[in-house]
Amino acid sequence: MAIAAQTPSGQPILILKEGTTREIGRSAQKMNIEVAKIIAEAVKTALGPKGMDKMLVDSLGDIVVTSDGATILKEMDVEHPAAKMMVEVAKAQDDETGDGTTTAVVLAGELLKKAEDLIDQEIHPTVIIEGYKKASREASKIIDGISIKVKRGDVDALRNVAETALASKDVAGARKFLAEMVVEAVNMVKRVEDGKIKVDIDDIKVEKKEGKSITETQLIKGMVIDKEVVHSDMPKTVKGAKIALIQSPLEIEKTEIDAKIKISTPDQMKAFLDQEAQMLKEMVEKIKDAGANVAFCQKGIDEIAQHYLAQAGILAVRRVKKSDMEKLAKATGARIVTNIEELTEKDLGSAGLVEERKIGEDKMVFVEECKNPRAVSILIRGAGKHVIEEAERSIHDAISVVRNVVEDETIVPGGGAVEIEVAKRLREYSESLRGREQFAARAFADSLEVIPKALATNAGLDQVDKLADLRSAHRKGDINAGLDLDTGEVVNMVERGVIEPARVKKQAIASATEAAEMILRIDDIIAAGKMEKKGKTPSPPGAPPPMY
Repeated sequence: MAIAAQTPSGQPILILKEGTTREIGRSAQKMNIEVAKIIAEAVKTALGPKGMDKMLVDSLGDIVVTSDGATILKEMDVEHPAAKMMVEVAKAQDDETGDGTTTAVVLAGELLKKAEDLIDQEIHPTVIIEGYKKASREASKIIDGISIKVKRGDVDALRNVAETALASKDVAGARKFLAEMVVEAVNMVKRVEDGKIKVDIDDIKVEKKEGKSITETQLIKGMVIDKEVVHSDMPKTVKGAKIALIQSPLEIEKTEIDAKIKISTPDQMKAFLDQEAQMLKEMVEKIKDAGANVAFCQKGIDEIAQHYLAQAGILAVRRVKKSDMEKLAKATGARIVTNIEELTEKDLGSAGLVEERKIGEDKMVFVEECKNPRAVSILIRGAGKHVIEEAERSIHDAISVVRNVVEDETIVPGGGAVEIEVAKRLREYSESLRGREQFAARAFADSLEVIPKALATNAGLDQVDKLADLRSAHRKGDINAGLDLDTGEVVNMVERGVIEPARVKKQAIASATEAAEMILRIDDIIAAGKMEKKGKTPSPPGAPPPMY
């Protein structure tokens, strides 16, 4: 906590705690910009289909291998406040669009780099911020203007969007196979609200199990529950399943008030146990009378109840997660019952097949062949832990971009085409601005070109030559001209099927701009000293460090 005061002559004094450090003015700005640039450089080499992976090792020795920008920054465990702001940019981008995190961070770093040059030319940060704001708003309008409308139900466009997202991941070799699966999953769970299509990606459950290869990944038109059937005598396969979803336990619940029961004879003990067994039998009878042959219970199932369920030929699973119960309800059309006394035939859901299968070392319950499932599952397989974890991140990104296109019905060309076209038009727009804001808008336009430059560099191409080729193509009016990173040629990205959601590009520019503005506004950093551990006395000079 800093306490401000003044001398009799009016000179300000800051009274700070011991150990507090302070950076002011240009020094503070340069420090923050430098940190942001370092973060951007760290992820820049991971951009695009030819990007490199990062190996991140935490303090416990756990390893993450990924090229996903959001994951890299989350696992880096940064301490500097400016670095944390850059991590927030990636998180905001990931939460909003599910993709484009690396683009947003690299762009934010470049905006700050260009701003540093302008500050060195004595242009005030406030002027730069205003110019960046106007350029960002104009960039959003330009993207709206050049975006391409996608027909509702255009499966080919959705497949191309998913493949483009997966091309920059470690699972790129199986991108056609995975893209097909992702598009089918999204189309199953989409719904129409007020004439608009909405997709809740939480309705697509992703489970992962080590073993086999990535091409063994499967889409289940229903649910996969990572549990096993509770009793060995229960059927392991049920065709034409009638499914009950029960929220309450199939157990004798303990009373809230402590009570003692005095039992003095064996007959009394037997009567007491028989009464408990009878209550549990009645619960099972309720399930059986409703016509259910499969029961999923959110709570526990007593051993006696398990016995009666097995006798009745009912397949039962216990301690199912609440989120899985909700997805089961969407997939099967069942209603979750909180009180078993109220269970009726109308509450039951249906599925063509419910089966327990051994996947790797574990048993899982598959609920398949649902008629109109509003929730589905993807079971990821892979050779090892790191493979399936990266596959999970990749599939999440692919689901997100397909969701974006299904909801917005707009796409833009990839391969750096959007950034080059927006940069070109922003330079023209900057001429309409007055004063020094012109310089900021032009710097914003130049910053956008860092994306195609990074794509070229990561592919082993000469960024200067390729940037010149791209600019030339766009000057001739080819707004879809982008960089084919396999051949190094400038081609029409839409014809090649390299397309991205317009939402991802707009959000990346908006997120990067906001982060740059926030960092540029800071001209004073007051950092409190580290807290000392209580009860510890400092070591005398020359003594070895204490073993805390």
